[in-house]
Amino acid sequence: MATKRLTLIGKPGCHLCDDARDAITHVIAELSPELTIELTEQSILEDEELRLKYSDEIPVVLINDRVHTIWRVDPARLSAALQEESE
Repeated sequence: MATKRLTLIGKPGCHLCDDARDAITHVIAELSPELTIELTEQSILEDEELRLKYSDEIPVVLINDRVHTIWRVDPARLSAALQEESE
């Protein structure tokens, strides 16, 4: 199974971003150790392009650079998406 790239876009002091990070951490911990997940975080405060694109939608979760969800992370949905075979 290929490595999945998971990106959390948010900003410091954002309580929804903190909730998303907690949900993501929990989901990754529950996944099979055979799955490889590369998690990165990006702040809209440090990237003008991200700020312009996502400032009203954070947190944003990307899987392999495609938007998976905005605002709230559904752990079951995220887990299922991460376990899907790569296209």
